[in-house]
Amino acid sequence: MHRVEAEKGVIVTNHSLSVTFNGSFDHMNIDATSVQNLEIIEPLHSALWGTSNKKRSLFHMLKTTKTIGGTRLLRANLLQPLKDIETINTRLDCLDELMSNEQLFFGLSQVLRKFPKETDRVLCHFCFKPKKVTSKVLDTDNAKKSQTLISSIILLKTALDALPLLAKVLKDAQCFLLANIHKSICENEKYASIRNKIGEVIDEDVLHARVPFVARTQQCFAVMAGIDGLLDMARRSFCDTSEAIHGLATKYREDFKLPNLKLPFNNRQGFYFSIPQKDVQGKLPNKFIQIVKHGNNIHCSTLELASLNVRNKSAAGECYIRTEVCLEALVDAIREDVSVLTLLAEVLCLLDMIVNSFAHTISTKPVDRYTRPEFTENGPLAIDAGRHPILESIHNDFIPNNIFISEATNMLIVTGPNMSGKSTYLQQVCLIVILAQIGCYVPAHFSAIRVVDRIFTRMGTVDNLESNSSTFMTEMKETAFIMQNVSHRSLIVMDELGRATASSDGFAIAWSCCEHLLSLKVYTIFATHMENLTELATIYPNVKILHFYVDLRNNRLDFKFQLMEGPRHVPHYGLLLAQVAGLPSSVIETARNITTRITEKEVQRMELNCLQHNQIQMTYRIAQRLLCLKYSNQDEDSIRQALQNLKESYINGRL
Repeated sequence: MHRVEAEKGVIVTNHSLSVTFNGSFDHMNIDATSVQNLEIIEPLHSALWGTSNKKRSLFHMLKTTKTIGGTRLLRANLLQPLKDIETINTRLDCLDELMSNEQLFFGLSQVLRKFPKETDRVLCHFCFKPKKVTSKVLDTDNAKKSQTLISSIILLKTALDALPLLAKVLKDAQCFLLANIHKSICENEKYASIRNKIGEVIDEDVLHARVPFVARTQQCFAVMAGIDGLLDMARRSFCDTSEAIHGLATKYREDFKLPNLKLPFNNRQGFYFSIPQKDVQGKLPNKFIQIVKHGNNIHCSTLELASLNVRNKSAAGECYIRTEVCLEALVDAIREDVSVLTLLAEVLCLLDMIVNSFAHTISTKPVDRYTRPEFTENGPLAIDAGRHPILESIHNDFIPNNIFISEATNMLIVTGPNMSGKSTYLQQVCLIVILAQIGCYVPAHFSAIRVVDRIFTRMGTVDNLESNSSTFMTEMKETAFIMQNVSHRSLIVMDELGRATASSDGFAIAWSCCEHLLSLKVYTIFATHMENLTELATIYPNVKILHFYVDLRNNRLDFKFQLMEGPRHVPHYGLLLAQVAGLPSSVIETARNITTRITEKEVQRMELNCLQHNQIQMTYRIAQRLLCLKYSNQDEDSIRQALQNLKESYINGRL
């Protein structure tokens, strides 16, 4: 606003504009706190783990892309997954074909390497046309701009040269995505037209190079000889100085008996000498200046080399500027078809993400470890034998777990001791949903997912000193954000709520929040240590209680990391862990006496509630199973058998 006021000389009246924020309508929204909690881009506590721990985030696990644009697209997709089922299934169809057709998969992997990794960046130089060149054209800045433009055209030529190879690989592709790319890119005559125009001006042998001096030489000799006399003279000067520099190196090798003297080049300082330390007996001759030790070598220069470097760089700059003049008509011709170049860049980024990230990740796992997810508009969120995509690559014996949430049972309350696997499970469910909605296979035996429009998480307990928020205040702010922005198609994951304040207040807030979310019919997974909270299931039939199984033997906890149905009271697990941590035995014994008296009263009240609401629970569970059968795609005989089994279970009271 200040920029507009300064440039246009107007003042915008206070309170005259209404500013509202609208998220993307076609993509899932994940707030910044949830991105951090779910370790989508960066792992939590990365500073503690060190730089070698980059694989602990979903982005770094999938970041096997080969292009800059593909990496950027992958990151954007993880932060805003798709919501459109048709688009997601189009990507999954493409993955199906890549996984079943090895020749296509490896062929595409090889062809995509032929395209320079900066292809999408190059378009910037054709999208924007600078103002008419003035007398300042000889400035070094302009030489740099000219060099960038020449580099862009060489890179574009290299990309267009690789297109026939892409056409050959995609010729027999069956899925809609790859067939459409073949039709819109490989069969488009405009690319051949642009390539021909480039071929009329640019030398055939010129290719995109990464080695600095090779790239400089390619750029100087990009335009065919004989087109511009001044350019040919500048090239002669460039060649002469380059030869003189190499001649100087040969002379020094002989004069100073340095047979291993090398002549590296970088864009910042030009040519310099590199001499192995073992070849230098005592001091280097006084002729050598700017001496720097670099590993086992000594880097240095001389006044003669510095002078030749200046002349070489000046000649190269002259070449760039003259080359840009020769390319003016070509660049204008390319700009006329810039839309097809934009399309090409988008397609290459998408292919890079699907082939080099998604397909590559799946292909490195054992067969059937990753499966295709199914999608519904209003069905359940069902995952059979789901695994944490990041942790399973670190722990080979990762224990898979299931989840089933539907409109009939839209809240899961997960209990279990500390370190039993609750937080990992919550994170795992969210990451599987995100992977599915970016169009990738998921680490599960089977998955059916109702498209999620927003993911909300409340995890971790830390003070936020910057915003003057205690642990509890941070909890409440995050919970308030969820309550204010939730929709019926959201997925809410809450790992502990209310434990950072007085126990009675914390329990009351947790209970009240659960009741509010139950009224919205939103899918919620709530992990807690408050066993009183499981009483919700005795009052509300759409609440399901789960627990992480722990075997208790000889006062020792044996964690199984296995999710099981129903509540389970593990007596004094907090005291057992406190004992392991080293609290005095007298303190532990006193705490044990106190907690025994408290829990006896709570267990009695829960048993009474269960007896009172048992009939309602049975009826509700029957209705839930009938709904599942209604939407199932089984044949009539199977449904009849399922109904018979349901009837018998109800009569025998086994529901």
